[in-house]
Amino acid sequence: MNVLNKKSVEDIDVRGKKVLIRCDFNVKMENGVITSDKRIVASLPTIKYLLDNGAKVIACSHLGRPKGEFKPEFSLAPVAVRLGELLGIEVKMAKDVIGESAQTLAADLKEGEVLLLENVRFHKEETKNDPEFSKALASLAEIYVNDAFGSAHRAHCSTTGVADYLPAVGGYLIRKELEYIGGALENPQRPLVAILGGAKVSDKIGVITNLMEKVDTLIVGGGMAYTFFAAKGYSVGTSICEEDKIDMAREMMAAAEAKGVKFLIPVDNRLGKEYAEDTDVMVVDSDAIPDDWMGLDIGPKTEALFADAIKGAGTVIWNGPMGVSEWKNFASGTIAVATAIAESGSISIVGGGDSAAAVQKLGFADKMSHISTGGGASLEFLEGKDLPGVVALNDK
Repeated sequence: MNVLNKKSVEDIDVRGKKVLIRCDFNVKMENGVITSDKRIVASLPTIKYLLDNGAKVIACSHLGRPKGEFKPEFSLAPVAVRLGELLGIEVKMAKDVIGESAQTLAADLKEGEVLLLENVRFHKEETKNDPEFSKALASLAEIYVNDAFGSAHRAHCSTTGVADYLPAVGGYLIRKELEYIGGALENPQRPLVAILGGAKVSDKIGVITNLMEKVDTLIVGGGMAYTFFAAKGYSVGTSICEEDKIDMAREMMAAAEAKGVKFLIPVDNRLGKEYAEDTDVMVVDSDAIPDDWMGLDIGPKTEALFADAIKGAGTVIWNGPMGVSEWKNFASGTIAVATAIAESGSISIVGGGDSAAAVQKLGFADKMSHISTGGGASLEFLEGKDLPGVVALNDK
Protein backbone atom coordinates (compact mmCIF):
# COMPACT_ATOMS: atom_id res chain seq x y z
CA MET A 1 0.00 0.00 0.00
CA ASN A 2 1.78 3.13 -1.15
CA VAL A 3 -0.15 5.47 1.11
CA LEU A 4 1.37 8.62 -0.30
CA ASN A 5 -0.10 8.28 -3.79
CA LYS A 6 -3.72 8.44 -2.65
CA LYS A 7 -5.80 11.41 -3.76
CA SER A 8 -6.43 14.15 -1.24
CA VAL A 9 -9.21 16.70 -0.98
CA GLU A 10 -7.08 19.14 -3.02
CA ASP A 11 -7.03 16.77 -6.00
CA ILE A 12 -10.76 17.07 -6.71
CA ASP A 13 -13.14 19.92 -7.60
CA VAL A 14 -15.68 20.32 -4.80
CA ARG A 15 -17.37 23.59 -5.81
CA GLY A 16 -21.15 23.32 -5.72
CA LYS A 17 -20.91 19.62 -4.84
CA LYS A 18 -22.38 17.77 -1.88
CA VAL A 19 -19.45 16.27 -0.03
CA LEU A 20 -19.88 13.47 2.51
CA ILE A 21 -17.00 13.68 4.99
CA ARG A 22 -16.31 10.90 7.48
CA CYS A 23 -14.93 12.58 10.61
CA ASP A 24 -13.80 11.16 13.91
CA PHE A 25 -16.21 12.83 16.33
CA ASN A 26 -15.91 9.97 18.85
CA VAL A 27 -15.40 12.53 21.61
CA LYS A 28 -15.29 12.06 25.36
CA MET A 29 -18.64 12.93 26.93
CA GLU A 30 -20.05 13.00 30.43
CA ASN A 31 -23.81 13.40 30.93
CA GLY A 32 -24.26 14.74 27.42
CA VAL A 33 -21.47 17.31 27.84
CA ILE A 34 -18.31 17.12 25.69
CA THR A 35 -15.26 16.97 27.98
CA SER A 36 -12.66 17.13 25.19
CA ASP A 37 -13.24 18.64 21.74
CA LYS A 38 -9.76 17.79 20.37
CA ARG A 39 -11.18 15.46 17.73
CA ILE A 40 -13.65 18.08 16.54
CA VAL A 41 -10.85 20.66 16.32
CA ALA A 42 -8.72 18.15 14.36
CA SER A 43 -11.42 17.96 11.67
CA LEU A 44 -11.61 21.74 11.12
CA PRO A 45 -8.88 22.19 8.47
CA THR A 46 -10.63 19.82 6.03
CA ILE A 47 -14.14 21.12 6.75
CA LYS A 48 -12.95 24.74 6.37
CA TYR A 49 -11.21 23.89 3.09
CA LEU A 50 -14.45 22.38 1.75
CA LEU A 51 -16.51 25.40 2.86
CA ASP A 52 -13.97 27.89 1.46
CA ASN A 53 -14.15 26.07 -1.86
CA GLY A 54 -17.92 26.21 -2.15
CA ALA A 55 -18.85 22.68 -1.09
CA LYS A 56 -22.06 21.61 0.63
CA VAL A 57 -20.73 19.62 3.58
CA ILE A 58 -22.44 16.54 5.01
CA ALA A 59 -20.45 15.23 7.99
CA CYS A 60 -20.85 11.79 9.54
CA SER A 61 -19.21 9.92 12.41
CA HIS A 62 -19.72 7.28 15.05
CA LEU A 63 -19.77 7.96 18.78
CA GLY A 64 -19.25 5.21 21.34
CA ARG A 65 -20.70 1.74 20.92
CA PRO A 66 -24.50 1.94 20.67
CA LYS A 67 -24.46 -1.52 19.02
CA GLY A 68 -26.82 -0.81 16.17
CA GLU A 69 -29.68 0.83 18.03
CA PHE A 70 -30.74 4.39 18.78
CA LYS A 71 -29.50 5.41 22.23
CA PRO A 72 -29.91 9.12 23.06
CA GLU A 73 -26.72 9.20 25.17
CA PHE A 74 -24.74 8.46 21.99
CA SER A 75 -26.38 11.20 19.92
CA LEU A 76 -24.06 13.51 17.98
CA ALA A 77 -26.31 16.53 18.71
CA PRO A 78 -23.81 18.08 21.21
CA VAL A 79 -21.10 17.70 18.54
CA ALA A 80 -23.20 19.66 16.03
CA VAL A 81 -23.45 22.51 18.55
CA ARG A 82 -19.71 22.52 19.31
CA LEU A 83 -18.74 22.22 15.64
CA GLY A 84 -21.01 25.18 14.86
CA GLU A 85 -19.34 27.25 17.59
CA LEU A 86 -15.88 26.42 16.23
CA LEU A 87 -16.87 27.21 12.63
CA GLY A 88 -18.92 30.27 13.54
CA ILE A 89 -21.96 29.01 11.62
CA GLU A 90 -25.04 26.97 12.41
CA VAL A 91 -24.50 23.24 11.81
CA LYS A 92 -27.75 21.55 10.87
CA MET A 93 -28.42 18.28 12.69
CA ALA A 94 -30.23 15.37 11.05
CA LYS A 95 -32.44 13.21 13.28
CA ASP A 96 -31.28 10.10 11.44
CA VAL A 97 -28.52 8.82 9.12
CA ILE A 98 -30.21 7.84 5.84
CA GLY A 99 -33.87 8.50 6.73
CA GLU A 100 -36.28 11.27 5.86
CA SER A 101 -34.61 13.94 8.01
CA ALA A 102 -31.14 13.32 6.50
CA GLN A 103 -32.50 13.14 2.94
CA THR A 104 -34.53 16.36 3.24
CA LEU A 105 -31.77 18.37 4.90
CA ALA A 106 -29.14 17.06 2.43
CA ALA A 107 -31.36 17.92 -0.56
CA ASP A 108 -31.83 21.51 0.69
CA LEU A 109 -28.17 22.09 1.59
CA LYS A 110 -26.54 25.16 0.03
CA GLU A 111 -22.90 26.02 -0.68
CA GLY A 112 -21.02 26.88 2.50
CA GLU A 113 -23.49 25.03 4.74
CA VAL A 114 -22.81 22.05 7.03
CA LEU A 115 -25.11 19.18 7.95
CA LEU A 116 -24.21 16.56 10.56
CA LEU A 117 -25.86 13.16 10.28
CA GLU A 118 -26.81 11.22 13.40
CA ASN A 119 -24.46 8.51 14.77
CA VAL A 120 -23.78 6.00 11.95
CA ARG A 121 -23.52 3.19 14.51
CA PHE A 122 -27.21 3.56 15.35
CA HIS A 123 -27.52 1.20 12.34
CA LYS A 124 -26.16 -2.31 12.78
CA GLU A 125 -25.50 -2.33 9.02
CA GLU A 126 -22.67 0.21 9.50
CA THR A 127 -20.21 -2.15 11.18
CA LYS A 128 -21.22 -5.02 8.88
CA ASN A 129 -20.26 -2.88 5.87
CA ASP A 130 -23.68 -3.63 4.36
CA PRO A 131 -23.74 -2.60 0.66
CA GLU A 132 -27.34 -1.35 0.72
CA PHE A 133 -26.62 0.94 3.69
CA SER A 134 -23.42 2.17 2.00
CA LYS A 135 -25.38 2.91 -1.17
CA ALA A 136 -28.07 4.84 0.75
CA LEU A 137 -25.44 6.86 2.62
CA ALA A 138 -23.54 7.59 -0.61
CA SER A 139 -26.76 8.71 -2.34
CA LEU A 140 -26.83 11.82 -0.13
CA ALA A 141 -23.65 13.21 -1.74
CA GLU A 142 -21.50 13.45 -4.88
CA ILE A 143 -18.00 13.16 -3.37
CA TYR A 144 -16.66 11.23 -0.37
CA VAL A 145 -13.84 12.47 1.89
CA ASN A 146 -12.38 10.26 4.62
CA ASP A 147 -10.75 12.24 7.40
CA ALA A 148 -11.20 9.72 10.24
CA PHE A 149 -7.81 8.05 10.69
CA GLY A 150 -8.95 6.65 14.04
CA SER A 151 -11.42 4.42 12.16
CA ALA A 152 -9.32 3.77 9.05
CA HIS A 153 -8.51 0.23 10.21
CA ARG A 154 -12.22 -0.64 10.16
CA ALA A 155 -14.00 -1.77 6.98
CA HIS A 156 -17.36 -0.17 7.74
CA CYS A 157 -19.95 1.50 5.49
CA SER A 158 -18.85 5.04 6.35
CA THR A 159 -15.11 4.27 6.12
CA THR A 160 -14.90 2.04 3.03
CA GLY A 161 -18.35 1.03 1.75
CA VAL A 162 -19.38 4.44 0.41
CA ALA A 163 -16.13 4.60 -1.62
CA ASP A 164 -17.66 1.99 -3.95
CA TYR A 165 -20.28 4.53 -5.04
CA LEU A 166 -18.52 7.92 -4.93
CA PRO A 167 -15.16 9.45 -5.89
CA ALA A 168 -13.14 8.96 -2.66
CA VAL A 169 -10.29 11.14 -1.36
CA GLY A 170 -8.49 11.76 1.94
CA GLY A 171 -8.78 14.83 4.13
CA TYR A 172 -5.91 16.78 5.73
CA LEU A 173 -5.93 14.82 8.98
CA ILE A 174 -5.66 11.43 7.30
CA ARG A 175 -2.99 12.81 4.95
CA LYS A 176 -0.93 14.08 7.89
CA GLU A 177 -1.09 10.66 9.56
CA LEU A 178 -0.04 8.91 6.36
CA GLU A 179 2.81 11.34 5.70
CA TYR A 180 4.25 11.13 9.22
CA ILE A 181 3.83 7.44 10.03
CA GLY A 182 4.27 6.32 6.41
CA GLY A 183 7.34 8.55 6.06
CA ALA A 184 8.88 7.21 9.28
CA LEU A 185 8.45 3.64 8.05
CA GLU A 186 9.44 4.15 4.42
CA ASN A 187 12.11 6.84 4.48
CA PRO A 188 13.04 7.91 8.02
CA GLN A 189 15.68 10.34 9.13
CA ARG A 190 18.15 8.07 10.88
CA PRO A 191 18.85 6.79 13.41
CA LEU A 192 15.26 5.51 13.70
CA VAL A 193 14.38 4.68 17.32
CA ALA A 194 11.14 2.90 18.23
CA ILE A 195 9.93 2.81 21.84
CA LEU A 196 7.24 0.31 22.71
CA GLY A 197 5.46 0.01 26.04
CA GLY A 198 2.16 -1.21 27.34
CA ALA A 199 1.19 -4.36 29.18
CA LYS A 200 1.40 -7.22 26.73
CA VAL A 201 3.93 -8.50 24.21
CA SER A 202 1.07 -10.25 22.40
CA ASP A 203 -0.47 -6.86 21.53
CA LYS A 204 2.77 -5.70 19.91
CA ILE A 205 4.22 -8.83 18.23
CA GLY A 206 3.29 -7.63 14.74
CA VAL A 207 4.68 -4.16 15.45
CA ILE A 208 8.00 -5.49 16.82
CA THR A 209 8.38 -7.87 13.87
CA ASN A 210 7.70 -5.14 11.31
CA LEU A 211 9.84 -2.49 13.02
CA MET A 212 12.76 -4.89 13.46
CA GLU A 213 13.27 -4.63 9.68
CA LYS A 214 13.37 -0.83 9.78
CA VAL A 215 14.76 0.55 13.05
CA ASP A 216 18.27 1.15 14.33
CA THR A 217 17.23 0.89 17.99
CA LEU A 218 14.23 -0.83 19.55
CA ILE A 219 13.36 0.04 23.15
CA VAL A 220 10.93 -2.07 25.16
CA GLY A 221 9.41 -0.91 28.46
CA GLY A 222 6.12 -1.26 30.32
CA GLY A 223 4.58 -4.55 31.41
CA MET A 224 5.74 -6.32 28.27
CA ALA A 225 9.38 -6.00 29.37
CA TYR A 226 8.95 -8.70 32.04
CA THR A 227 8.31 -11.39 29.42
CA PHE A 228 11.73 -10.46 27.97
CA PHE A 229 13.27 -10.67 31.46
CA ALA A 230 11.87 -14.20 31.79
CA ALA A 231 13.38 -14.99 28.37
CA LYS A 232 16.77 -13.97 29.79
CA GLY A 233 16.24 -16.30 32.75
CA TYR A 234 15.52 -13.56 35.33
CA SER A 235 12.92 -14.01 38.05
CA VAL A 236 10.04 -11.55 37.53
CA GLY A 237 8.33 -11.93 40.92
CA THR A 238 4.60 -11.26 40.61
CA SER A 239 5.05 -8.97 37.55
CA ILE A 240 2.83 -9.42 34.51
CA CYS A 241 4.44 -12.06 32.28
CA GLU A 242 3.10 -13.94 29.28
CA GLU A 243 4.49 -17.45 29.79
CA ASP A 244 3.44 -18.55 26.31
CA LYS A 245 5.42 -15.70 24.71
CA ILE A 246 8.78 -16.27 26.45
CA ASP A 247 10.28 -18.30 23.57
CA MET A 248 9.11 -15.68 21.11
CA ALA A 249 10.71 -12.92 23.21
CA ARG A 250 13.97 -14.87 23.16
CA GLU A 251 13.75 -15.24 19.35
CA MET A 252 13.07 -11.51 18.94
CA MET A 253 16.19 -10.56 20.92
CA ALA A 254 18.26 -13.03 18.88
CA ALA A 255 16.82 -11.65 15.63
CA ALA A 256 17.71 -8.10 16.69
CA GLU A 257 21.28 -9.16 17.42
CA ALA A 258 21.57 -10.91 14.06
CA LYS A 259 20.29 -7.80 12.25
CA GLY A 260 22.53 -5.40 14.20
CA VAL A 261 19.50 -3.69 15.76
CA LYS A 262 20.15 -2.30 19.23
CA PHE A 263 17.51 -3.93 21.47
CA LEU A 264 17.13 -2.21 24.85
CA ILE A 265 15.11 -3.52 27.80
CA PRO A 266 15.08 -2.05 31.32
CA VAL A 267 18.17 -2.55 33.50
CA ASP A 268 16.32 -1.57 36.69
CA ASN A 269 12.71 -1.23 37.78
CA ARG A 270 10.38 0.44 40.27
CA LEU A 271 8.58 -2.34 42.07
CA GLY A 272 5.38 -2.36 44.08
CA LYS A 273 4.45 -4.82 46.81
CA GLU A 274 1.02 -5.09 45.21
CA TYR A 275 -0.90 -3.63 42.27
CA ALA A 276 -2.08 -0.48 44.03
CA GLU A 277 -1.40 3.23 43.73
CA ASP A 278 -0.20 3.66 47.31
CA THR A 279 1.77 0.40 47.62
CA ASP A 280 5.32 0.26 49.04
CA VAL A 281 7.92 1.06 46.38
CA MET A 282 11.49 -0.09 45.85
CA VAL A 283 13.97 0.08 42.99
CA VAL A 284 16.03 -2.98 42.00
CA ASP A 285 18.11 -4.18 39.06
CA SER A 286 16.28 -6.29 36.49
CA ASP A 287 17.99 -9.53 37.54
CA ALA A 288 17.16 -9.04 41.22
CA ILE A 289 13.36 -8.85 41.45
CA PRO A 290 12.18 -10.51 44.71
CA ASP A 291 9.55 -13.25 44.45
CA ASP A 292 6.70 -11.31 46.05
CA TRP A 293 7.18 -7.92 44.33
CA MET A 294 5.95 -6.71 40.93
CA GLY A 295 7.50 -4.37 38.39
CA LEU A 296 5.29 -1.31 37.77
CA ASP A 297 7.70 1.13 36.08
CA ILE A 298 11.23 1.39 34.69
CA GLY A 299 13.90 2.55 37.15
CA PRO A 300 16.23 5.60 37.14
CA LYS A 301 19.18 3.81 35.47
CA THR A 302 16.84 2.69 32.68
CA GLU A 303 15.47 6.23 32.31
CA ALA A 304 19.04 7.43 31.69
CA LEU A 305 19.78 4.53 29.31
CA PHE A 306 16.63 5.11 27.23
CA ALA A 307 17.09 8.92 27.24
CA ASP A 308 20.63 8.46 25.95
CA ALA A 309 19.39 6.27 23.06
CA ILE A 310 16.70 8.84 22.23
CA LYS A 311 19.08 11.81 22.37
CA GLY A 312 20.79 11.14 19.05
CA ALA A 313 17.72 9.97 17.13
CA GLY A 314 16.68 11.38 13.75
CA THR A 315 13.20 9.88 14.05
CA VAL A 316 11.41 8.51 17.11
CA ILE A 317 8.23 6.41 17.11
CA TRP A 318 6.66 5.93 20.56
CA ASN A 319 3.70 3.72 21.39
CA GLY A 320 2.81 2.71 24.94
CA PRO A 321 3.69 3.88 28.47
CA MET A 322 6.73 2.68 30.44
CA GLY A 323 4.73 1.82 33.55
CA VAL A 324 1.42 2.41 35.28
CA SER A 325 1.68 6.06 34.25
CA GLU A 326 -1.70 7.11 35.66
CA TRP A 327 -0.28 6.50 39.17
CA LYS A 328 2.10 9.17 40.43
CA ASN A 329 4.54 6.68 42.00
CA PHE A 330 4.92 4.81 38.70
CA ALA A 331 4.75 7.65 36.15
CA SER A 332 8.40 8.63 36.29
CA GLY A 333 9.56 6.36 33.44
CA THR A 334 6.88 7.58 31.04
CA ILE A 335 7.65 11.20 31.98
CA ALA A 336 11.39 10.61 31.41
CA VAL A 337 10.81 9.13 27.95
CA ALA A 338 8.39 11.92 26.97
CA THR A 339 10.91 14.52 28.18
CA ALA A 340 13.79 12.89 26.28
CA ILE A 341 11.73 12.81 23.07
CA ALA A 342 10.62 16.43 23.51
CA GLU A 343 14.25 17.54 23.96
CA SER A 344 15.74 15.35 21.22
CA GLY A 345 14.90 17.63 18.29
CA SER A 346 14.00 14.48 16.31
CA ILE A 347 11.00 13.91 14.10
CA SER A 348 8.76 12.47 16.81
CA ILE A 349 5.63 10.42 16.27
CA VAL A 350 3.50 9.46 19.23
CA GLY A 351 0.97 6.66 18.75
CA GLY A 352 -2.53 7.24 20.06
CA GLY A 353 -3.90 6.06 23.39
CA ASP A 354 -1.92 6.21 26.63
CA SER A 355 1.28 7.71 25.20
CA ALA A 356 -0.68 10.50 23.54
CA ALA A 357 -2.57 11.15 26.80
CA ALA A 358 0.73 11.27 28.75
CA VAL A 359 2.25 13.77 26.31
CA GLN A 360 -0.84 16.00 26.47
CA LYS A 361 -0.96 15.83 30.26
CA LEU A 362 2.73 16.77 30.58
CA GLY A 363 2.28 19.75 28.25
CA PHE A 364 4.73 18.36 25.66
CA ALA A 365 2.19 18.12 22.82
CA ASP A 366 3.60 21.13 20.95
CA LYS A 367 7.13 19.65 21.13
CA MET A 368 6.12 16.48 19.25
CA SER A 369 6.09 16.48 15.45
CA HIS A 370 2.95 14.37 15.32
CA ILE A 371 0.54 12.85 17.82
CA SER A 372 -1.59 10.21 16.15
CA THR A 373 -5.37 10.47 16.47
CA GLY A 374 -5.83 6.72 16.10
CA GLY A 375 -4.58 4.22 18.66
CA GLY A 376 -5.67 1.01 16.94
CA ALA A 377 -5.16 2.41 13.44
CA SER A 378 -1.64 3.66 14.15
CA LEU A 379 -0.69 0.28 15.68
CA GLU A 380 -1.94 -1.59 12.61
CA PHE A 381 -0.13 0.88 10.36
CA LEU A 382 3.10 0.30 12.32
CA GLU A 383 2.54 -3.43 11.87
CA GLY A 384 2.65 -2.88 8.12
CA LYS A 385 -1.00 -3.81 7.66
CA ASP A 386 -3.13 -2.24 4.95
CA LEU A 387 -5.79 0.05 6.42
CA PRO A 388 -9.13 -0.54 4.64
CA GLY A 389 -10.15 3.14 4.94
CA VAL A 390 -6.95 4.18 3.14
CA VAL A 391 -6.98 1.40 0.54
CA ALA A 392 -10.52 2.50 -0.45
CA LEU A 393 -9.34 5.99 -1.47
CA ASN A 394 -8.73 6.75 -5.15
CA ASP A 395 -5.15 6.65 -6.41
CA LYS A 396 -3.65 9.79 -7.90
